Amino acid sequence: MKYTQNEKILQITDQTLIIGVDVASEIHHARAFDNRGIELSKIFRFSNDIEGFEAFTSWIMEIKQKHHKQQVTVGMEPTGHYWFTLAQHLKEHGIRIVLVNPMHVKRSKEMDDNNPTKNDRKDPKTIAMLVKDGRYMEPYIDHDEVIANVSVSELQMLIEGQEVSALQIGTVMTHPEYRGKGLARKLMECVIC
Repeated sequence: MKYTQNEKILQITDQTLIIGVDVASEIHHARAFDNRGIELSKIFRFSNDIEGFEAFTSWIMEIKQKHHKQQVTVGMEPTGHYWFTLAQHLKEHGIRIVLVNPMHVKRSKEMDDNNPTKNDRKDPKTIAMLVKDGRYMEPYIDHDEVIANVSVSELQMLIEGQEVSALQIGTVMTHPEYRGKGLARKLMECVIC
Protein backbone atom coordinates (compact mmCIF):
# COMPACT_ATOMS: atom_id res chain seq x y z
CA MET A 1 0.00 0.00 0.00
CA LYS A 2 1.29 3.45 -0.85
CA TYR A 3 1.06 6.17 1.79
CA THR A 4 2.23 9.77 1.79
CA GLN A 5 4.99 10.64 4.21
CA ASN A 6 2.47 12.37 6.51
CA GLU A 7 0.28 9.25 6.52
CA LYS A 8 3.34 7.16 7.41
CA ILE A 9 4.26 9.53 10.26
CA LEU A 10 0.71 9.33 11.61
CA GLN A 11 1.00 5.52 11.75
CA ILE A 12 3.81 5.90 14.31
CA THR A 13 2.11 6.89 17.56
CA ASP A 14 3.03 7.00 21.24
CA GLN A 15 1.79 3.39 21.34
CA THR A 16 4.36 2.27 18.73
CA LEU A 17 7.61 0.49 19.49
CA ILE A 18 10.07 1.24 16.68
CA ILE A 19 12.87 -1.23 16.05
CA GLY A 20 15.76 -0.54 13.68
CA VAL A 21 17.65 -3.61 12.44
CA ASP A 22 21.02 -3.63 10.72
CA VAL A 23 20.72 -6.79 8.61
CA ALA A 24 23.83 -8.86 7.90
CA SER A 25 24.68 -12.32 6.62
CA GLU A 26 25.34 -13.84 10.05
CA ILE A 27 24.65 -11.44 12.95
CA HIS A 28 21.93 -8.75 12.95
CA HIS A 29 21.93 -5.75 15.32
CA ALA A 30 18.76 -4.09 16.63
CA ARG A 31 17.85 -1.06 18.73
CA ALA A 32 14.46 -0.05 20.15
CA PHE A 33 12.94 3.45 20.34
CA ASP A 34 9.68 5.20 21.06
CA ASN A 35 7.95 7.61 18.68
CA ARG A 36 10.03 10.54 19.99
CA GLY A 37 13.37 8.79 19.35
CA ILE A 38 14.08 7.87 22.97
CA GLU A 39 15.99 4.60 23.24
CA LEU A 40 14.17 1.95 25.26
CA SER A 41 16.79 -0.81 25.51
CA LYS A 42 20.43 -1.66 24.88
CA ILE A 43 21.52 -2.87 21.46
CA PHE A 44 20.49 -6.46 20.74
CA ARG A 45 22.58 -8.87 18.64
CA PHE A 46 20.98 -11.97 17.15
CA SER A 47 21.92 -14.65 14.65
CA ASN A 48 20.43 -15.01 11.18
CA ASP A 49 18.66 -18.28 11.98
CA ILE A 50 15.50 -19.47 13.69
CA GLU A 51 17.09 -19.41 17.17
CA GLY A 52 18.17 -15.81 16.63
CA PHE A 53 14.76 -14.82 15.25
CA GLU A 54 13.00 -16.37 18.26
CA ALA A 55 15.35 -14.54 20.66
CA PHE A 56 14.72 -11.29 18.76
CA THR A 57 10.94 -11.76 18.91
CA SER A 58 11.14 -12.40 22.67
CA TRP A 59 13.29 -9.27 23.11
CA ILE A 60 10.71 -7.22 21.20
CA MET A 61 7.82 -8.59 23.29
CA GLU A 62 9.66 -7.86 26.56
CA ILE A 63 10.25 -4.23 25.56
CA LYS A 64 6.71 -3.88 24.25
CA GLN A 65 5.28 -5.09 27.56
CA LYS A 66 7.70 -3.12 29.76
CA HIS A 67 6.92 0.17 27.98
CA HIS A 68 3.20 -0.50 27.43
CA LYS A 69 3.34 -0.37 23.63
CA GLN A 70 0.46 -1.71 21.55
CA GLN A 71 2.13 -2.04 18.17
CA VAL A 72 5.58 -2.75 16.76
CA THR A 73 7.18 -1.55 13.54
CA VAL A 74 10.51 -3.07 12.53
CA GLY A 75 12.56 -1.20 9.93
CA MET A 76 15.49 -2.59 7.94
CA GLU A 77 17.39 -2.06 4.72
CA PRO A 78 16.65 -4.50 1.87
CA THR A 79 20.22 -5.84 2.01
CA GLY A 80 20.61 -8.63 -0.54
CA HIS A 81 18.42 -11.58 0.37
CA TYR A 82 19.40 -11.59 4.06
CA TRP A 83 16.25 -9.79 5.19
CA PHE A 84 13.77 -12.23 3.59
CA THR A 85 13.66 -14.92 6.29
CA LEU A 86 13.70 -12.39 9.13
CA ALA A 87 10.81 -10.48 7.53
CA GLN A 88 8.82 -13.68 7.02
CA HIS A 89 9.39 -14.71 10.65
CA LEU A 90 8.26 -11.31 11.93
CA LYS A 91 5.19 -11.30 9.69
CA GLU A 92 4.25 -14.77 10.97
CA HIS A 93 4.33 -13.26 14.48
CA GLY A 94 2.13 -10.31 13.50
CA ILE A 95 4.96 -7.77 13.54
CA ARG A 96 4.91 -5.02 10.92
CA ILE A 97 7.98 -4.77 8.66
CA VAL A 98 9.05 -1.70 6.69
CA LEU A 99 12.07 -1.04 4.49
CA VAL A 100 14.29 2.03 4.31
CA ASN A 101 16.42 3.18 1.41
CA PRO A 102 20.14 2.40 2.03
CA MET A 103 21.16 5.76 0.55
CA HIS A 104 18.89 7.54 3.04
CA VAL A 105 20.61 5.62 5.85
CA LYS A 106 24.02 6.69 4.59
CA ARG A 107 23.05 10.34 4.18
CA SER A 108 21.28 10.49 7.54
CA LYS A 109 24.36 9.08 9.30
CA GLU A 110 26.47 11.81 7.72
CA MET A 111 24.08 14.48 9.00
CA ASP A 112 24.08 13.05 12.53
CA ASP A 113 27.81 13.02 13.15
CA ASN A 114 29.50 14.13 9.91
CA ASN A 115 30.83 10.60 9.51
CA PRO A 116 29.39 8.18 6.93
CA THR A 117 31.16 5.12 8.36
CA LYS A 118 29.04 2.03 8.84
CA ASN A 119 28.85 0.64 12.34
CA ASP A 120 26.66 -1.88 14.09
CA ARG A 121 25.59 0.55 16.82
CA LYS A 122 24.82 3.54 14.59
CA ASP A 123 22.95 1.90 11.70
CA PRO A 124 19.99 0.44 13.67
CA LYS A 125 19.38 3.84 15.26
CA THR A 126 19.53 5.62 11.90
CA ILE A 127 17.09 3.10 10.42
CA ALA A 128 14.68 3.53 13.36
CA MET A 129 14.79 7.33 13.07
CA LEU A 130 13.98 7.13 9.34
CA VAL A 131 10.98 4.95 10.22
CA LYS A 132 9.92 7.43 12.93
CA ASP A 133 10.06 10.21 10.32
CA GLY A 134 7.98 8.30 7.77
CA ARG A 135 10.86 7.61 5.37
CA TYR A 136 10.09 3.99 4.62
CA MET A 137 8.13 1.71 2.31
CA GLU A 138 6.21 -1.46 3.02
CA PRO A 139 7.52 -4.61 1.36
CA TYR A 140 5.35 -6.73 -0.88
CA ILE A 141 4.71 -9.88 1.14
CA ASP A 142 1.69 -12.14 0.61
CA HIS A 143 0.97 -15.22 2.69
CA ASP A 144 4.42 -14.99 4.31
CA GLU A 145 6.19 -14.99 0.92
CA VAL A 146 8.09 -12.08 -0.60
CA ILE A 147 6.34 -11.46 -3.93
CA ALA A 148 8.39 -8.51 -5.22
CA ASN A 149 11.84 -7.30 -4.29
CA VAL A 150 14.61 -4.94 -5.29
CA SER A 151 17.83 -5.52 -3.38
CA VAL A 152 20.23 -2.64 -2.96
CA SER A 153 23.83 -2.55 -1.79
CA GLU A 154 25.88 0.49 -0.94
CA LEU A 155 29.38 0.71 -2.43
CA GLN A 156 32.25 3.08 -3.04
CA MET A 157 33.50 3.70 -6.59
CA LEU A 158 36.51 5.50 -7.98
CA ILE A 159 35.54 7.83 -10.85
CA GLU A 160 38.24 9.99 -12.41
CA GLY A 161 40.34 9.65 -9.26
CA GLN A 162 37.53 10.62 -6.88
CA GLU A 163 35.81 8.24 -4.50
CA VAL A 164 32.03 8.46 -4.75
CA SER A 165 29.18 6.65 -3.02
CA ALA A 166 26.88 4.59 -5.20
CA LEU A 167 24.07 2.09 -4.95
CA GLN A 168 24.22 -1.25 -6.69
CA ILE A 169 20.86 -2.68 -7.64
CA GLY A 170 20.91 -6.44 -7.29
CA THR A 171 17.96 -8.77 -7.26
CA VAL A 172 14.91 -7.33 -9.00
CA MET A 173 12.12 -9.85 -9.00
CA THR A 174 8.39 -10.33 -8.96
CA HIS A 175 6.66 -13.65 -8.32
CA PRO A 176 5.13 -14.87 -11.63
CA GLU A 177 1.58 -14.75 -10.26
CA TYR A 178 1.98 -11.03 -9.39
CA ARG A 179 3.66 -9.76 -12.56
CA GLY A 180 2.11 -6.97 -14.62
CA LYS A 181 0.89 -5.05 -11.56
CA GLY A 182 3.76 -2.55 -11.39
CA LEU A 183 5.21 -3.87 -8.13
CA ALA A 184 8.87 -3.90 -9.28
CA ARG A 185 8.40 -0.42 -10.80
CA LYS A 186 7.08 0.92 -7.50
CA LEU A 187 10.01 -0.62 -5.63
CA MET A 188 12.50 0.86 -8.11
CA GLU A 189 10.88 4.30 -7.67
CA CYS A 190 11.40 3.98 -3.94
CA VAL A 191 15.06 2.99 -4.38
CA ILE A 192 15.91 5.93 -6.64
CA CYS A 193 13.81 8.55 -4.82
